Amino acid sequence: MEDVLSVYAQPPDPARPLVCFDETSKVLTADVRPSQPARPGRAARQDTEYQRNEEQGQVNLFLACAPQLGWRQVSVTPTRTAIEVAHALRTLVDEHFPQAERIVLVTDHLNVHTPASLYRAFPPAEARRIAARLEWHYTPTHGSWLNMAELELSVLSRQCLKRRLPDRATLAAETAAWVAARNDAATRILWRFTLELARVRLAHVYPEL
Repeated sequence: MEDVLSVYAQPPDPARPLVCFDETSKVLTADVRPSQPARPGRAARQDTEYQRNEEQGQVNLFLACAPQLGWRQVSVTPTRTAIEVAHALRTLVDEHFPQAERIVLVTDHLNVHTPASLYRAFPPAEARRIAARLEWHYTPTHGSWLNMAELELSVLSRQCLKRRLPDRATLAAETAAWVAARNDAATRILWRFTLELARVRLAHVYPEL
């Protein structure tokens, strides 16, 4: 916990951007009967019955955000495997932050959130090249709430995902529009939970000396 909070307290550095990485899932569903739009004196109506997409079913969304820069990116993938994590990290390194010396990466302890995933996806030299550009910091067990990416995922869920989306293409288009609007506004995350505050409010997790 103290390691992550110390990372958050560091001032922004273009050579070492802070990036938080996490994922969520979305079940693809569509209306069985057409919804009725709102009109004067009556709210919009949606039938409770829905139809699940049998071919694509549930998909995964990777979210990376640079909270100090007001930037985020979402990619939609069929599943959440080590291979897909590796490709998401390579995109982060080569396309989004190609000029950075190292990316300060905050993730949780999911088994695919490790440099080993890079070696599952790429030849050793390529995996090592990507890994050398990443400085990993892990949130503690049962402390994934310390990952600021979870705040962005919460906003994404409320503003974009909390409705029926019938297929992966529609989901990708809607999340891309959400990302563009948030990035155009350069919406940042104001993190107030400091190391000093943690030592007071979470004193019970420290050993008694």
